Amino acid sequence: MTRLCSLMLLLASVFSNTATAETREPSRGFWLASVQSGALFSPEGVKEAVALAKRSGMNTIYVVTWNRGYTLYPSDVMLREFGKAIDPRLEGRDPLAELITEAHQHGIRVVAWFEFGFASSYNETDGGHILRTRPEWAARDREGRIAAKNNFQWMNAFDPAVQEFVLSLVLEVIAKYDVDGIQGDDRLPANPSNAGYDPLTVSLYSAEHDGADPPADHLDPDWIDWRSQRLNRFAERIYQEVKSADAAVTVSMAPSVYPWSKENYLQDWPTWVKNGWVDEVCPQVYRETIDAYRTTLAEIFPAQLDEKHKPIVFPGILISLANGYGVSEEYIREAVAANRALGLQGEVFFYSEGVADHPEYFEREYVNQR
Repeated sequence: MTRLCSLMLLLASVFSNTATAETREPSRGFWLASVQSGALFSPEGVKEAVALAKRSGMNTIYVVTWNRGYTLYPSDVMLREFGKAIDPRLEGRDPLAELITEAHQHGIRVVAWFEFGFASSYNETDGGHILRTRPEWAARDREGRIAAKNNFQWMNAFDPAVQEFVLSLVLEVIAKYDVDGIQGDDRLPANPSNAGYDPLTVSLYSAEHDGADPPADHLDPDWIDWRSQRLNRFAERIYQEVKSADAAVTVSMAPSVYPWSKENYLQDWPTWVKNGWVDEVCPQVYRETIDAYRTTLAEIFPAQLDEKHKPIVFPGILISLANGYGVSEEYIREAVAANRALGLQGEVFFYSEGVADHPEYFEREYVNQR
């Protein structure tokens, strides 16, 4: 009976997800980051970010909420666990509350973007203050080092205690704020594929494989699958817990493109979509040329997702980076056109600074797209 009830609830969530997608306004937004952009560091900056979204035709702001081991809102969870309620640069303020108030006054949705997910730090080989305090939470590579990829250091996404911690941040935001959604990234739920060699994860694997250790090759397909399936279950749990807390909150994910996402970060996100564990997905179709963008975009349908999933797919378009990288106005125009040609009615731009760099396009053309 318990299994039957669980199955019925799961089917109900899938049908509910589809019905909502058919009636939801397509997401057109940008990521509001805490690097390069100073928007979150003053009330005036918050107001300008909302004004930028409004005049640029955006209906959603995906605002960084968890970054480099700190929340960008006053967190009871972080204060209790690590004695650090908020990013020290934001002491005395609540940028998330400020943004929600300002954005909602202009009819703009706010999605709390948990950018770092299971990553504890960036460019801190010891894992930053999170892993200095909780070294047992570290993800480990084959050599026993803290698992790292692209200068990010990682917590162990397979550890129930770590999962509880990250999920508690997500649920805290829903409980404390009138957010319209929450979003995972290419780091939530995720772990780099060189991780999984910590004692706990090894013991879990061995218990299911007649005492055998995991393969030494971290790219072994069966080893990739085993870890990806565990993260799939956590993706399902995120969805269920968020919906139990507030059914109106959108569950969004912004993973890397598949199958690269699975091979490198153990993110089997097409499974999340097909099982109704997300309300929207914003795959990071980050490419330097428009031809590469079109090619990568076209690989999603029908190889990875069915046509019926198009209403909840809003590709991520890379238009700027903190290192000065940027694209032309023509690139942006053609990327949006490629989305529409494929039947995709929205997108998310990385990130706000790039939108501000192209007022001619966004304020004259994009704002009029409906």
